[in-house]
Amino acid sequence: MFFMCFPSCQRCMLCVLIRCHQVAIWTDSVWKIFGALVLFSCCFVAGEIPTSIFILPALNILDLFNNQLSGPLQESLVMSSSLVYLELGMNKLTGQIPRSIYELVGLKRLNIVSNNFTGLVDLTLFWRLTKLSHLGLSNNKLSVMDGEGNNTFSTYPSGLAWLDLVGCNITKFPSILIHLNNLSYLDLSSNKLSGDIPNWIWGRFNDLSSLNLSQNMLTSFQLNPSVLPLSTPLYMLDLSSNDLQGQLPMPNKSVIYLDYSHNSFTSVLPNFTLYLNITSYLSMSNNSIKGNLPNSVCKSTLQVLDLSYNNFSGPITSCLREMVGLRMLNLRENHFEGTFPSSITSECTFQTIDLHGNKIEGQLPRALCNCNKLVVLDIGNNLIVDAFPSWLGELSNLRVLILRSNQFYGSINDVDGNRQSREYFSSLQIVDLASNNFSGNLSSELFGRLKSMMAKFNNTGETLYPQNSSYYAEFYKGYIEMAYKGSFVTFERILTTLTSIDFSNNSLEGTIPESIGQLVSLHVLNLSHNAFTGKIPAQLGGMGDLESLDLSCNQLSGRIPQELADLTFLGSLNLSNNQLEGKIPQSRQFLTFENNSFEGNLGLCGPPLSNPCGISPAPPSAANVENSSHVDVFLFLFVGLGFGVGFTAAILMRRGRINEWFVISSRASRT
Repeated sequence: MFFMCFPSCQRCMLCVLIRCHQVAIWTDSVWKIFGALVLFSCCFVAGEIPTSIFILPALNILDLFNNQLSGPLQESLVMSSSLVYLELGMNKLTGQIPRSIYELVGLKRLNIVSNNFTGLVDLTLFWRLTKLSHLGLSNNKLSVMDGEGNNTFSTYPSGLAWLDLVGCNITKFPSILIHLNNLSYLDLSSNKLSGDIPNWIWGRFNDLSSLNLSQNMLTSFQLNPSVLPLSTPLYMLDLSSNDLQGQLPMPNKSVIYLDYSHNSFTSVLPNFTLYLNITSYLSMSNNSIKGNLPNSVCKSTLQVLDLSYNNFSGPITSCLREMVGLRMLNLRENHFEGTFPSSITSECTFQTIDLHGNKIEGQLPRALCNCNKLVVLDIGNNLIVDAFPSWLGELSNLRVLILRSNQFYGSINDVDGNRQSREYFSSLQIVDLASNNFSGNLSSELFGRLKSMMAKFNNTGETLYPQNSSYYAEFYKGYIEMAYKGSFVTFERILTTLTSIDFSNNSLEGTIPESIGQLVSLHVLNLSHNAFTGKIPAQLGGMGDLESLDLSCNQLSGRIPQELADLTFLGSLNLSNNQLEGKIPQSRQFLTFENNSFEGNLGLCGPPLSNPCGISPAPPSAANVENSSHVDVFLFLFVGLGFGVGFTAAILMRRGRINEWFVISSRASRT
């Protein structure tokens, strides 16, 4: 059996050397040459681990981290008593943990994270390994119990510094924690912890740098403190995704990464930003916190500030425009009001500005052009009254532009003049201008400049901030709400390969430019509810990645181009309520669409419609016309009186490739 190794792996130098000599590694004769050290981490070694490797008499270090190893470790497995470092993490190993591991009294590091080990594990069995400094059992299929009744801790690993127990079905805080003073890393996330967070956990550990209690069922703090009494500054404190309530407590010591998101907090200290001396990442998103954003936030060292989905109110403090270093600002779905902060300095470092779903009014400040690192701008669902900000086209890094549900007006072409010699929205991959007051024709040059939508991608892609981002952008989850296959869905962590254009619910007119067919990597196109006329461009048939096409409720005429049947990934099609005619294409993807994709076009015929080709449809009767007129009058009267009737259609969405570009949030979209 041979294996592959990639020289880019920093831990793989021995692996590279052996690969050059084409050595078959899983043989007893090979193991004899190693002696005390066996390093095959990051080497993509596959197959089962031979038992002979564990009994090498002088073996001290066995590192098989991040390979393709599979199969069980035998229960009767004998291991060398000289082992001090056993690294089996990130493989596909199965079965139970061999009992012989509990006999390795000299072991200092044991890491079996991210495998498929199963069974019930008594945590106290590890405490006889008194020299243990690192224990990682996370992300297996284990149920870890704290059998404290079987061990009085007469012996325990007093030097334990790293305890990694993610997803181990733990129901209470391990009692051993009270005896550990040197712990620096504790991760109990994704377990079944409930009730109070014990007060002793804040001051117990002298060297603690990372504490993660996220994704449990914790409801309160034992003493309900307004300030957490940490004994030492932390790198990370993560309390997210619990059911913690009341006032959100701030740490008395500095924490660099601080996450309170997805809880039930209702308030926060008025001067909470004074506790952010060295904090770079702060998320309070998805709570029910009321209050204002104090000016003192501008004196912080924040790179990421996420207060989305709360009840914050008042104006957005103007000093935010002067914060050098702030990269991700997410105030989405709150009650902020006033105007967009203007006079943004030339030192602007914003990569994301998300003010979606507030009460921001006025115009967009042209000083946003100073934010040349801006990737995402989402000001949808506000009260902005302005012309289309074509000047944003100068931002070469801008990938997502969402202006939906405001009061923008006029043309969406280049209103600033001729830009033939300059870049214009060259990186844009998602543009949503829906539900505004845009009007006029679409110029062919508009689509001809969207270079990022013309390039063919593979189906993997990268996250939206793959380069030149802060370290904390990796953890940031920015939500985007999009219309997809007739429904509004909220997505997070968009990949660079996803492209979408939504110009729906405006007053755009004229023909659909043929140049739109150049956007061969476009996945979602929605031009519905406008006043477009003329024919559907046959060039749309060349957009091979298109998954969703909505041209409904326009005045399009002529035949449906046969070329559209070549769109093999098209999972949603809506051409209803136009003036189309002729036979519906009867091949490939078109055979999967139902009546509602074509209804409201009196001249269309053939399946799935019941109107056969060759028979002219009967004109509407006078009675029907009269009744329709009466309905229109009544609807007009109701609108005039300020009444509204809402309709919601439940649409069965076929699963398309959209899941390859999005991680879908299960949280219902808030409007």
